[in-house]
Amino acid sequence: MIEIYDGSKALFEKNKQRKVLLEDDGYVKSILLDVEKRGDEALREYTLKFDGVKIDDFLVTRDEIVEAYDNVDTELIEALETSAENIEDFHRREIPQSFLFEKKGITSGQMILPLESAGIYVPGGRAAYPSTVLMAAIPPKICGVPRIVAVTPPGKDGRCNDAVLVASDIAGVDEIYKVGGAQAIAALSYGTESIKPVSKIVGPGNRFVAMAKKLVETPTEFPAGPSEVMIIAEEKSNPRFIALDMLAQSEHDPMASAYLLTTSKSLAEKVVIEIENELKILPRKEILEESLKRGGIFIILSIDEAIELSNSFAPEHLELMVNNPFSLLTKIKNAGSVFLGEYSPEAMGDYVSGTNHVLPTSGFAKFYSSLSVDDFLKKYTFQYVTKEGLKTYRGTVSTLARSEGLFAHEKAVKVRFEDEK
Repeated sequence: MIEIYDGSKALFEKNKQRKVLLEDDGYVKSILLDVEKRGDEALREYTLKFDGVKIDDFLVTRDEIVEAYDNVDTELIEALETSAENIEDFHRREIPQSFLFEKKGITSGQMILPLESAGIYVPGGRAAYPSTVLMAAIPPKICGVPRIVAVTPPGKDGRCNDAVLVASDIAGVDEIYKVGGAQAIAALSYGTESIKPVSKIVGPGNRFVAMAKKLVETPTEFPAGPSEVMIIAEEKSNPRFIALDMLAQSEHDPMASAYLLTTSKSLAEKVVIEIENELKILPRKEILEESLKRGGIFIILSIDEAIELSNSFAPEHLELMVNNPFSLLTKIKNAGSVFLGEYSPEAMGDYVSGTNHVLPTSGFAKFYSSLSVDDFLKKYTFQYVTKEGLKTYRGTVSTLARSEGLFAHEKAVKVRFEDEK
């Protein structure tokens, strides 16, 4: 059961425990090397071993996608389409523009181009996550990545989850493959007979997937650990809202965690009662109870202290469940995504706000941002210099080159004016 702690000392101890420890004993690396060496043959063996199903052709056919639409409720399809629309609307606003400008004979600028391909890992196992497909595939699609590939573990029947297939189609995924685990990351990175390698790999997964993403040379978005939420609340905050938001985060996984920072012991006790009542009726009780042990409720002195603690913690999700949340927004320095007010549950960010739910965890929000179009773009700069422009700055180049002992640099400029002697 979730505990109430007096003061912030216990939070520092929790913070130490949540760090992502991606250390491989050689097992994941052996899978990667095997797939790199044997390709599809190794994929088939690992799929049989880990997923319990024999797969001959990993590529999902158009007929399977059409069948998936028939198997999925219209209501769910409409919900996925609404979510996709909002995600696209938000992420289109992120797209940067190429530019050029001229100054004293120098025309310089920057070109922004999409990556050539992107690979998306879609988890299976405990649950299917069609929303993750939308979050990971729509940003590269709208910035022009020409080839988007999804990999996801097959079920015992050899099929992928129907909702995942529908979401992939809505998001514009070009290829979907029935393969999961570290072996899927290897296939995306090294390529096999069936799966061509990609330029970047994104998407959440279990610790084996996370380790594989760390070990391959293909770039990934950021290190990922168990999901988490931190809620900052005051005495008049709604305890039932808080309790259910904590439970919503906790039901993801036994390793997930939920934290409440509040100035009110009375509120803390009410939240505990609400959580206990909900545990009697919610499914996934074992997961919830295990997850709740990893978080906690912390009584602190002030909201300013809560902000300071949150910035040190750098949570994946941060909920500001206070009277005037916008007054605190500029004080937030480290968070994956921030939810303002009592009617902005983290579940909105998971599905329909439009912001991305692929977020840095375990304190990595200090260094990384949420998944965005920036993850699928590359940039190069260019310059065109007229003879007059070079003449304007040749003295500057000569002075700097001589100071660094790079005399060929100086001469490379001077030689262009030898005809003026």
